[in-house]
Parts: sequence; C-alpha cells; structure tokens
Amino acid sequence: MTGFIEGLPKAELHLHIEGTLEPETLFRLAARNGVRLAYDSVDALRAAYDFKNLQDFLDLYYQGMAVLQKEQDFYDLAWAYLEKARAQSVLHAEIFFDPQGHTSRGVAFETAFEGVWRALEDGRDRLGVSSRLIPCFLRDRDANEAMAALDDVLRHRDRIIAVGLDSAEKGNPPRKFKGVFDRARSEGLLTVAHAGEEGPADYVREALDLLHVARIDHGNHAVDDPALMERLARERAPLTLCPLSNLRLRVVDDLRRHPLRTMLEKGLLVTVNSDDPAYFGGYINENYRAVQQALELSNDALAELARNSFDAAFLADEEKRGFAQRVDDYEALFRK
Repeated sequence: MTGFIEGLPKAELHLHIEGTLEPETLFRLAARNGVRLAYDSVDALRAAYDFKNLQDFLDLYYQGMAVLQKEQDFYDLAWAYLEKARAQSVLHAEIFFDPQGHTSRGVAFETAFEGVWRALEDGRDRLGVSSRLIPCFLRDRDANEAMAALDDVLRHRDRIIAVGLDSAEKGNPPRKFKGVFDRARSEGLLTVAHAGEEGPADYVREALDLLHVARIDHGNHAVDDPALMERLARERAPLTLCPLSNLRLRVVDDLRRHPLRTMLEKGLLVTVNSDDPAYFGGYINENYRAVQQALELSNDALAELARNSFDAAFLADEEKRGFAQRVDDYEALFRK
C-alpha cells in the first residue's frame, strides 16, 4: 500500500507555501537575514508544535514568516516544496500564499510574488510539475485591507488563476468579503475559500452562495448538514481536505473519525492535501498514508482521490483527461 501511494500520480490543491517552512530552513534564513528567533534550536521550535487550535498554530506561523525578507528567500522556500512534491509524485500543484502576511511587515508584494513565481517556472521546466498560484486574503483582518491586497494581485492578473480566503475562521464569516470576491470575479479570477474547518456548515454555504467559490478548502463541518451534503454531491463542488492538519489542530480527535470516508460514500468530490506540512507532520503522501491506515481505504479509493485531485484542479479539460489517464494506467499496473 505504501508503494502504491508513493508512485500514485496526484495533484495538490491545498498547500500554503509559508506552511512549508521547515524549522531547519527557518533557522538558515534567520541567520542569512539577521533575524532573532524566539527559540534557540530546531528541537525547541519543533517542541512548540503542540497546537490546541487553529489560533495557536497561526500565532507561530506568522512569527515564522519574519525570516522571509528577500526574493531569494521566497524562491528557496517554494523550490524546496516543489522538489518534495515531485519526489511524492505530485504532477500539478495549486499553491496558496498570503501577501498581507508579508506586506504588513514591510515586504513588498512583488518581492514575495516574484520569488515564488520564479520557483514555479523552474519547477515546470526542471521538475515537470505544473502549477497555479492563488493569493489568499486574511479573513481576520479588515475587508478594506483585502481590497487593497486585491489591487496588488490585479497588477499581476496574467499570472494568477484565483484568489482565496484563509486564516482564523471563527467570527470571520465569508460574507465579510463578498465585495472583495465580487470584484475579483469581475476581473476574471476564480475564487476559493477556507470554510467549515472550525466554522459551521453555514460558512460553507455562504462561501458557495456569496463568494461563488469554485472549491471549498477543508469543509469538514459540511457533514453536520445533510441538505448541504446533498448539494455538494449534486453540484460536484470540490472539497480540499487536509487530514493531518485536522488532527494536529484538533478539528478531529482521531483520524478514524475523519469525515473523508463519509464524504466519499455520499458521492462528494473530495481530495487529500497537506495544508501546512512543515507544521503538521507530513506532506501529501503522509496524508494519503494516514487516511488509508485510519479509514482502511483500498487502492481503488486512493486512485479515486487522485483522479478527484485532477478533476478539481484549475486545468483545461484536455489536461485533466491526460492526468486522469496517468492515474488509470498506474492503477492498472497494480492489478496485473
């Protein structure tokens, strides 16, 4: 089963590039940029990864961003992820980044954007990993600030496929950003949003009805609303699930009770992703292995998740068919 997962062609659709900042890289960039850290060693930093909830994680996550200061820092960060992704048979990645987390501390949008973008171009040319870039707005900040961030995004409209919504969910419903998302869509951008991770099922419904998202990121609490589950299945609205993230942030207390299996059985278009893998104990293959073991998923179910990941991606139909065929061909090898 482990061998099947390692070589299974897949896409990753829920990955925060800042969340791939491994402790070793954080210390290296801190030394390069003269940043004083609150922890005196890699081990001490890792020991802090005992999160009680999403906010605990975010507090540490934003502290870590302080070492990202120059364009090369962002390049190095994104390139390290792409090498890891390719080693885990990721053929396509749609990557989030948080511009406000950088501009708010004096790092220009272009510094972060160009560093990540150069790495994505090199990833396509040198690793064969296709990619898309999705800037996200921080929902625990003012909507006017998000609108200003959208101005930055639109200056690079030709290289950005969509915008998203992330950060602390409780008390920050999707409707808070309706105007920002309306404008983004009017400029031809697709939209996605974190919803139903810690927030209620109603946040998932708001993201669909008010933000008109093409995908729901997380969406765990959709299972609390049978009518919403039926709608998600009927409309084939993709959900980008992140099992190890859910476990580490205590969205679920045991992966054996993760909603992924129920969602698959109800016909939802669900995918498996790693979210912030440096903080949550695993990249995409570790997430596949964790749910396979906890939920006793078959090779057929794992292949379905992989096909779903390409189906839910922001790709042309011909590209989706090509990637899906690669999954079919790979699965057939294991049936011989």
